[in-house]
Amino acid sequence: MVIIFTVLAYFCVLLLFSKLTSKQSDNETFYRANRRSPWYMVAFGMVGASISGVTFVSVPGMTERTDMTYMQTCIGFILGYFIIAFVLLPVYYRLNLTTIYSYLRDRIGRKAYKTGASFFLLSKMTGAAVRFYVICIILQRFVLEQQGVPFVVTVTIMAGLIWLYTRRGGIKTLVWTDTFQTLCMFTALILIIVHVMGKMDMDLAETVATIANDPHSRIFVFDDWLSTQYFWKQFLSGAFIAIVMTGLDQDMMQKNLTCKTLREAQKDMCSYGFAFVPANLLFLCLGILLTHLAQQEGIPLPASGDELLPMFAATGRLGETVVVLFTIGIVAASFSSADSALTAMTTSYCVDIRERGSDERLRRRAHIMMAVIFVVFILLFRVINSTSVIDAIYIMCSYTYGPLLGLFAFGLLTRREADDRWVPWIAVASPLLCFALDTGVTHWTGYKFGYELLMLNGVLTFTGLWLSHLKPLGQREATVG
Repeated sequence: MVIIFTVLAYFCVLLLFSKLTSKQSDNETFYRANRRSPWYMVAFGMVGASISGVTFVSVPGMTERTDMTYMQTCIGFILGYFIIAFVLLPVYYRLNLTTIYSYLRDRIGRKAYKTGASFFLLSKMTGAAVRFYVICIILQRFVLEQQGVPFVVTVTIMAGLIWLYTRRGGIKTLVWTDTFQTLCMFTALILIIVHVMGKMDMDLAETVATIANDPHSRIFVFDDWLSTQYFWKQFLSGAFIAIVMTGLDQDMMQKNLTCKTLREAQKDMCSYGFAFVPANLLFLCLGILLTHLAQQEGIPLPASGDELLPMFAATGRLGETVVVLFTIGIVAASFSSADSALTAMTTSYCVDIRERGSDERLRRRAHIMMAVIFVVFILLFRVINSTSVIDAIYIMCSYTYGPLLGLFAFGLLTRREADDRWVPWIAVASPLLCFALDTGVTHWTGYKFGYELLMLNGVLTFTGLWLSHLKPLGQREATVG
């Protein structure tokens, strides 16, 4: 009951933020927050929105399987965020966009515009469902299952709570709630680490030494280029993951486009990029500490790394205080990613797919529709999931975000024109060909593609657009540079 009470109390605070920020409830407020958001609040809030409940649960458990090599990907994120700040954001601000996929309409054509928005909706719905699945399954397993509550009811209630506090203020509400939720998440993380240190009777110096001397503290891999943990694969994949999952993602960019000026948006993006590295480092350090604690107390490690932190934090092994902290942390991380996803999908559907961005009635109906589809996707993921949650997200991202990477790269890096009629076919064929190549290479050579699937997928899309070339872009009227 402690977890249920904590979730309800936390939700009441979010509802208060919603009430205070949604006094003006029109589409301009919902979509762009009237372009008045302080850049430092957007940057801080985006850390929590990016980390999500998946990071809170999956990253600590990654150390047992892949050491701390995930940090190589996180370092690559920094490069990706700088590219977003100084390549993509100037384009978005110059065109005064509400959704970033409008760029594709002006640069390539209407079908490219619809294709980009459609791939975003599919990618975001899938990724957000995976992330929110984490908190739902934990609440179900450790609390509600004993009360006889079906999983479908758990998911429906949790998604309904998000819809309730985002339905009026939209992105304006999220700028404030994300800041609050990020603060809660980091406070919970740090205090959980402190409690684990106390349980093991360690001071700060002993804790640092324990982590540094652990064989799983390895970060860099330079000696095996066939490994999926090889540095340059992880680093470059991290950069491209950041570009597509932030810079080409309406969800993340919608917050950045609420800043007053381009300069403020760039400061927001660069600050956010640097903050992401120490945040993930803390999660990995917690994973090593929990492994030592399990050995100290003779507790067998769970088969799935995703269960390492919940095994200690959600069951009362570290005390009721940690149960509350864990609940706050995972709810904050999960809500901050799911609520912005729901808002961004509503925005893209109304502005890009239906092209009726000024219709408030459509926006309200679309918001409800997206919440319902969100619930369906979560239930489907529970049936098909068979791997680590964070790996599942990046694998799906490689296939669904790859065409977006190819579309934007073609538009920004070339002066060629693509045949707009072929864009949807190219965008669908590229992931299928990518999957076939991955399957074939694995069968014939034993080599398994990792996160670099994203780059391969983007290259295939780019190549397809290049081959559909008609004439130099300079011969067209009304171009976008």
